[in-house]
Amino acid sequence: MSLNKHRWKRPLLLLLVITLLLSLITGCWDSREIEKRATILAIGIDNAGPNAEEKEDEINHLKGKIPIPEERMIELTVQIAIPGRIPLGPQIGGGEKSPVLVVRAVGHTLEDALLNIQQELATEVFLGHLRLIVLHEELARDGVGRFTDYLRRNPQIRRTASLVISKEKASEYMKIRPELERVPSLYLAEMVDSLIQLGKFPPTFIGMFWSILSSKGQDAYLPYFTIKGKSNIQINGLAYFSGDKMVGKTQPLQIGSFMAGIGAEQGGYGVFIKASEMEQAVLVRAVKRKTKVKASLKNGKPHILVKVHYESEIEEVESTHPSHIKKEYLSSFEKEFSKGAGQSLEKLIDETKESKSDIFGFGEHFRAKLPKYWNKQIKTKKNWQDIYENLSCEVEVSTKIRRTGMKAK
Repeated sequence: MSLNKHRWKRPLLLLLVITLLLSLITGCWDSREIEKRATILAIGIDNAGPNAEEKEDEINHLKGKIPIPEERMIELTVQIAIPGRIPLGPQIGGGEKSPVLVVRAVGHTLEDALLNIQQELATEVFLGHLRLIVLHEELARDGVGRFTDYLRRNPQIRRTASLVISKEKASEYMKIRPELERVPSLYLAEMVDSLIQLGKFPPTFIGMFWSILSSKGQDAYLPYFTIKGKSNIQINGLAYFSGDKMVGKTQPLQIGSFMAGIGAEQGGYGVFIKASEMEQAVLVRAVKRKTKVKASLKNGKPHILVKVHYESEIEEVESTHPSHIKKEYLSSFEKEFSKGAGQSLEKLIDETKESKSDIFGFGEHFRAKLPKYWNKQIKTKKNWQDIYENLSCEVEVSTKIRRTGMKAK
């Protein structure tokens, strides 16, 4: 009797195990082979040329039948990975075939242009591996808000993709072929990552750009690219924004000053300085920084105090027969370096104030430390930009040279 009583439990247990196992294989129900997708690695966006609307085919809409955006049409250039040609390891010759296909189309919006590109491809466009988006400077100055809505809504776009501004047309970056990397988009994206690791540029990616763009007390910034020679790329400064519009760019060396202002710890830039005790100039490189920003009210008005301390080292003496660097010279070098770094940071702050572009995020310090003042007197990003234009700011810089290098006597 007891055997019959428990006999039904075994098939029930087996059915339960099978049900659980079936749930594990549902993850591949919508799987698709990589060869069945047109994987886009990079996108270049430019303003379209004259008569672009006449060149557009009636793919997504009939001409003159629906209202179209008032903004100028865009030209979209994409790099699509060719299956089987993307190198998975060190290249051993035979790299004459391009690993990417470059396709171009025009459209009224980003989605409109992508759909026009889709019309030229046999496989579905896929943005899950997008590494780089290049915006032409002219288009960035008109405003990037028209693109952010689509990019933020699209679940395929990774927040770690790189977004950069270009001096030349963005389409030129889609055709360039660097010597050090067969895949141009991967080279450009890795270039940004490497410069961040070397302390040459602050961490930046599209997710951070969107976050800063949405904040009330800070304006956004992006790397500014330019082409050197036939295939070399240089980060030629920092493009800074007021709202969603690019309003200016820095010099390459000013990137170091910006990083000091936002408190980036790792240094990477060096400058030549000259002390009165020596005829030769020496190259002093910042190794580390420590920044403190204090927001306060001075005579009832916002005031910012920025204190920066550098840990530096001497890397080179500008002379064919350099003399030994005496310890008593170090104090002069430290003073000269501090003076130059302070002036450079003050100059950059003044330039951004003229453009109402608080890329340092000083407004966020007021929001955090003086919330009652912010909520009562400022409230909005537009109001803070007006206040930032006349913001009282004080900069204090100190330097300690820890190493002078080795030299045989």
